[in-house]
This record gives sequence, structure tokens and C-alpha cells, in this order.
Amino acid sequence: MILTDAPSATRPAGPALVTRAASRTAVLAAAAAGFALAFVAAYLLFVRTQAGRGVENGVVHSAQSTAAVGWAAPLREADLVVVLGGVAVLLLVISLARRRFALGVTALLLLAAPLVVAQLLKLYVLDRPSTDDRLGVASHNSFPSGHVSAAMAVLVALAIVLPRRFRSATLVAGGFGVAWVAAAAVALGWHRLSDTVGGCLLVAAVTCAGAAVVSARRPDGDRVPWVPVLTGLLAPLAVVLASFAVLATATSGAAQFVAAMLLAALSAEAVVVLLAGPLRRVTFDPAEGRVRRLRRVSRDGGR
Repeated sequence: MILTDAPSATRPAGPALVTRAASRTAVLAAAAAGFALAFVAAYLLFVRTQAGRGVENGVVHSAQSTAAVGWAAPLREADLVVVLGGVAVLLLVISLARRRFALGVTALLLLAAPLVVAQLLKLYVLDRPSTDDRLGVASHNSFPSGHVSAAMAVLVALAIVLPRRFRSATLVAGGFGVAWVAAAAVALGWHRLSDTVGGCLLVAAVTCAGAAVVSARRPDGDRVPWVPVLTGLLAPLAVVLASFAVLATATSGAAQFVAAMLLAALSAEAVVVLLAGPLRRVTFDPAEGRVRRLRRVSRDGGR
């Protein structure tokens, strides 16, 4: 008699980590690399080239020579330290109201980390070459913008601490606020276009890098989705190149000034939209992650 091993009627559930679903971590890592690459490109194009410095100094000169822009006045009157302190308290209040204190701590970390990185880069790493500028524009380094970085970081932190189903809507709607801060910083003569773009890109890169670390510790798919990955890698760079090309084509000082304000707003909103995609499915809340794992194990065990 030939004995054969009959298949078991019940099989132990396989590891939940191995699926053919798209990998969130791969998309986040690609997005972090893409935002970082675009940040470097913005610095090299706008700050390190004579053409970039020339056109942006013209914008700053036009802003400082123009009468006060009424719609940008609230930014001049805002105390950034007070605003950030109020936001930090709000994040903790929301997290405690939701009984998600760990999520509030994560949001605070993602609020503070890009701001610290922005100041370190601006003060100790990056520099702006001095040029013989006849327009009288200060040549100290202002890349990336602290105000725009703060606005972007506040938006990201709020989107994370709120329920995940509201995250994409919060980011897209709040992006208009970041766009206003970026345009106002240019209008007031505080920052150049590249400073505002760099601030948005830096926060997006740090956020995606942190989200990739969080995602790697959660159940994830094993399939690399090439369209989102390539979009994350290349789309931020396209925003920078388009902004540089458009600003360079403006001929008069007034045209450059208006173009810089519009591009600052449009670029900020574009970066926010590009960030919303990779962050949509990330579970920052440890409690939510445990619940999803238990549901997955229960579902697989019932098969």
C-alpha cells in the first residue's frame, strides 16, 4: 500500500506581512527621496547660479520698493513663536480628546523635526554666495523659509492628529493656507520664491521619511507600485523646474514680482497635493495599527 500525505483540512494562517498588495513604504521612501532631490535642485538652481540669484534679487527689490500689500499684513503681525506654541497645545488637546496621546506625540515630533532641520540647514550648512548686486538686496542666506516651513509643518501635524479619514481633505484644504503664507512672504520682501518652495519641500521630505519608518513597522504589501513611486521621485522636481523656467521668462521687475507671488502659492499647493497621496494610507496611530492587525489575523484565521 502506498501512503500519501493528505492535505490538512486546516492550515495555520500565514504571515500577514507578505501580500501582493502595493507597498506603502516603497511609495513613502520614493516620495521622501523625490522631495529631497527637488529641495537640492531648488537650492542649486536659484541660489548657486548667477541667473537664479539675479532674478530673485530683482523680485525682492520690487517687493521692498512696493507699498505695503494689505492682504499680506496678517503675516507681518503674527508672532511665529506664539502660533507654534498654540498649535502644540491644540495637538495635545485633540489627541487627548481622541484618547490617542501617542498620536499627539507623533504629531508634535513631525511638527518640530522639519523646523529644526530647516534652521540647521539655513544657519550652518547652506549659504548664499555674495554678489555685486546693485539693487541693495541683502545677501544673507534665507533658504529655506522658516515661516513657510512652519506653516507646512503645522498643516501636516494637524492632518496627522485628526482622524485618518479626514487627512487628505485637511491637507488639500489647508494647502491654501500654506499657499497664502508663501505668497505673503514674497510680497513682504521677506523671502524669495526659492525660499518658500524649499520650505515646503523640506517639510514634505522629512514627513515622508518619518512616515516610511512608521509604515515599515506595520503590515505592508510586497509589491512595488511603479507609477506612484516614479511620481513621487519626479513630480517634485518638475515643480521646481517649472517654477524656475516661468520666473526666468518674466522680463520686467513688476512681472517678476507678480510671477514670484503666484508661483510661490501654486508651488506650495502642488507640494501639499503631492504629499497627500503617499500619506493617505499611513497609520500613525499605534492603537489603530493594533486594531487593524487583530482584524487581519481574525479574518485570515477564519478562512
